[in-house]
Amino acid sequence: MKTLEEESLYRRRTQKISIAIPASFVSDIPHLREKTFRVGLVGRAAAIFRMDEVIVYPDFPNIDQTRDVELIVLILSYMETPQYLRKRLFKIRSELRYAGVLPPLRTPHHPIINRLKKLDIGEYREGVVVSSSARGSFVDVGVERLGLLQGKQLPLNTRVTVEITRLQKQFSATLASREEPKAYWGYEVATSKVPLGQLAQRKDFDLVIMTSRMGKTIMKVMKKLRERWKASSKVLVVFGAPAQGLHEISAHERLTLEEISHFILNTIPCQGTKTARTEEAIYTTLAILNTLQ
Repeated sequence: MKTLEEESLYRRRTQKISIAIPASFVSDIPHLREKTFRVGLVGRAAAIFRMDEVIVYPDFPNIDQTRDVELIVLILSYMETPQYLRKRLFKIRSELRYAGVLPPLRTPHHPIINRLKKLDIGEYREGVVVSSSARGSFVDVGVERLGLLQGKQLPLNTRVTVEITRLQKQFSATLASREEPKAYWGYEVATSKVPLGQLAQRKDFDLVIMTSRMGKTIMKVMKKLRERWKASSKVLVVFGAPAQGLHEISAHERLTLEEISHFILNTIPCQGTKTARTEEAIYTTLAILNTLQ
């Protein structure tokens, strides 16, 4: 069982936070190994700072970005999947050739315990359906025996969240939602079919933060930002691309950042380099926002 201190470390946020990265995030890198590593930095940041969602949005309206989008989504999804489920859920694909360079997430839903005797009643696990019968579905949750979801006949290879209910004789579990565990339970990956302006103006986001070196420094708006942050239920934090910042990206739609956001933040004031890479901006920004508990 986890201690109170451990539960506090891994606790789920009270509001939902999404980060949005551009489809061209890896377009300036020629080799798949380096592309994989860069995307891995995003996945790791999303887990460290307990993001609920990573959205990949199109940032060049006249360019087909399908391949880059699919690669980013695939790698982020692979990272978020517990190691013991990856072979069942992901076929051998050339795009995952360098998955070995990806850092482990070590989140609560990526447990290292792999023995049935070490499980606890009431514990949550991620699993995948490996067979179904009249009794229900048998699920692999990363231990030496399959758990039974009684009365639930689910399609093969369906990923599920389960709660352990019985360990003696028949190892059993019940179906749960990802929202039930009190601990942080990973991020989801989404693709935006619409450009930045339309994404930022979605009604479900009640706080939209843009990042730009031309924005206001965090200390100048900290009081208002903290108040708005605590009152928000769903937050969107947006990052620019290697070749163009958010001002240029929004200009494709003839919009300004002021029209589509509540705050435009410069989280790396007085930087010593001409530009900050997207992944660098992600870590810096999320570290600062993490203080707004």
